[in-house]
Amino acid sequence: MPNLAFNQKSKAVFFTILAGVLWGTSFPIIKLGLSTIDPFAFVFWRFLFASVTLLVIMQLLGKLKFKITHKKLLVFLGIANGSGYLLQYVGMNYTTTAKAALFINLSAMWVALLSPRLLGENFSHKKIAGVLFGLTGIIFVSTNLDFSGLSGGQLTGDAMLLVSGVAWALFMIYNKKLITGSTSEVFQSMTGVLVLTMLSIAPFTVFAGTRLFDLSGMAWAAIAYTAIVCWVIPYYLWLEGLKHLSAFTSSVLLLSEIVVAVVASVAVLKEPITVFSTIGAFFIIIAIALVSVRDKQMTQKT
Repeated sequence: MPNLAFNQKSKAVFFTILAGVLWGTSFPIIKLGLSTIDPFAFVFWRFLFASVTLLVIMQLLGKLKFKITHKKLLVFLGIANGSGYLLQYVGMNYTTTAKAALFINLSAMWVALLSPRLLGENFSHKKIAGVLFGLTGIIFVSTNLDFSGLSGGQLTGDAMLLVSGVAWALFMIYNKKLITGSTSEVFQSMTGVLVLTMLSIAPFTVFAGTRLFDLSGMAWAAIAYTAIVCWVIPYYLWLEGLKHLSAFTSSVLLLSEIVVAVVASVAVLKEPITVFSTIGAFFIIIAIALVSVRDKQMTQKT
């Protein structure tokens, strides 16, 4: 049994890191897409495309069922996820990039603070050290230790981004309740969450106006990529990993997203890489390593 548990955790760690890697590739694609797409339109079409894709896959596999369990939980997760995205896209227009990166990625800290109370999770000293290294890495990567960027922006935008981080923390925590069933049931839950996320975003497309349908070929490519490669696939991998990991451990492993986002931005957008962002990425890798190592006395509580 110990070897089996270890293998399950190793697989879960791999799936979660891979999910973070795929989510991380979305940053340069979103930035390129937003140069031609209204943000409200982008978020809506992204989740509509993801929802339709998953519905078609489920239908082709003969696993699409309309008998849905955890209805209230699915509605909550859809609203939390949709709110996080809307707050991020709108809030970024009213604050600095440094603040946006910092506040959004503080979701790992919110998970660390909330999961003991909401899920009864407990942490070892290694896990606590992991989140401290992770938060240090976030600060290095987000600010390059130039805190002048944190002095700008408006209170409204800052508040939106802070709340978006909390919304995603709650999304991460309560997804844990969806993974008690079979793989088929996990897919059912995924489909429900994506559809409800799209429906929670849909009313806000009124702010896009005619721009909702003013989409170029590059815009559709960005929508398709972020919908499939950056949502359907990583969301499934993350949920599979969450079966054998705590919400806290999962949130720290997902910091791999930030490291990949930096590398992808350098490669695709030709953004400069700095000494501090490199150090920050190294701190995040240390954090991932700390929470990935099995605790001798906490095989099941990791």
